[in-house]
Amino acid sequence: MLSLWLFLLPCLSLVPPVPAEKGLEFPHYDGKDRVLDINDKNYKKALKKHSMLCLFYHEPIPESKELQKQHQMTELVLELAAQVMEEKDIGFGMVDSHKDAKVAKKLGLEEEGSVYVFKADRVIEFDGLLSANTLVEFLLDVLEEPVEVVGNAAELRAFDRMEEDIRLIGYFKSEDSEHYEAFKEAAEQFQPYIKFFATFEKSVAKELTLKMNEVDFYEPFMEEPVTIPGKPHSEEELVEFITEHRRPTLRKLRAEDMFETWEDDIEGIHIVAFAEEEDPDGFEFLEILKEVARDNTHLPELSIVWIDPDDFPLLIPYWEKTFKVDLFRPQIGVVNVTDADSVWMEMEDEEDLPTAQELEDWIEDVLSGKVNTEDDDDEDDDDDDDDDDDEDDDDDEEENDDNEDDEEDNGEEDDDNNDDDDDDDDDDDDDDDEE
Repeated sequence: MLSLWLFLLPCLSLVPPVPAEKGLEFPHYDGKDRVLDINDKNYKKALKKHSMLCLFYHEPIPESKELQKQHQMTELVLELAAQVMEEKDIGFGMVDSHKDAKVAKKLGLEEEGSVYVFKADRVIEFDGLLSANTLVEFLLDVLEEPVEVVGNAAELRAFDRMEEDIRLIGYFKSEDSEHYEAFKEAAEQFQPYIKFFATFEKSVAKELTLKMNEVDFYEPFMEEPVTIPGKPHSEEELVEFITEHRRPTLRKLRAEDMFETWEDDIEGIHIVAFAEEEDPDGFEFLEILKEVARDNTHLPELSIVWIDPDDFPLLIPYWEKTFKVDLFRPQIGVVNVTDADSVWMEMEDEEDLPTAQELEDWIEDVLSGKVNTEDDDDEDDDDDDDDDDDEDDDDDEEENDDNEDDEEDNGEEDDDNNDDDDDDDDDDDDDDDEE
């Protein structure tokens, strides 16, 4: 059901609800087929023809009508994206995992349901929500230069406001610097998921307290960066450091990489926090989360996924039903990614949010295993056992009642027998008197 809901959202953008005025006309599918059926005969030509090629790797078309409709909806999303990006020289195609298995192997396609973007000698996997809006935004980011230059105070302020993103910034002598070239090569390997910035201005570097050829790594929502040790850095050293530190202490679930984030669990679980940033309580709770994350960023096993329900309105009913929580107020809990079983922090006073210390204590209980989803299963089992005990007690009571009834019946029979004996004795006495 979740996968079907995720495919409903793209269709909302296929046809505008009402005619728009000039200058605000949302694109709708014009009926022209632009998405190629990629096979062994045409894949090389498609790669040469376009500066970028976007391929959807899918399982064979199913026989189920419901799944066929879902496949058609996906194809419509790709057609609309292809139409919008046509002038950008981006091609689109679909690869059947069974029919075109040889092509898939040659191109390195592995995960069914994923979109792969081919740009020069790079292959970038899109692991986000497959909607036209999200896919187009992702492709536009891929088209940009892998490194953005920060040249003045205004651009530096914009850089400082990007607290939700993993980002790096380095100070180099010029664009011709070999160390900048290594930085740029590393950036290409993580584009567009991780943002890379560089400055060649001494004044900007001074504000950032950067020395020549030094690179700072910014974790999301952290106030202070980590300086990558051992300058100057080779491409391999930068890639190794980023890969090791890529999982943030606190990260936001975003449409463009939501499945990659969800798959990056720790031993099968996520600590998940729901909070609406535009809501006063949600904003306050998020600030508390940031404080706790900053104080505990040294813990490698701590990673909190923040979800703003406003970003995923179609999923709100599903989450509330699955997790049994009210998303109109902030929540934090532990979610098992295998079966979606969950345990949520109990807040003593619904009117008051937990303090940073209370939240930190709860997180410590999670990391120590004191709070986990298995305990919730045990409680359910205990409830079942209690029900069984109650049933046994009821059976025992019924048996006792039956025994009491039997005893009463036996007592009544004995009384009747005694009465009969007394009557016989009286008759004998009467006979003696007559004699």
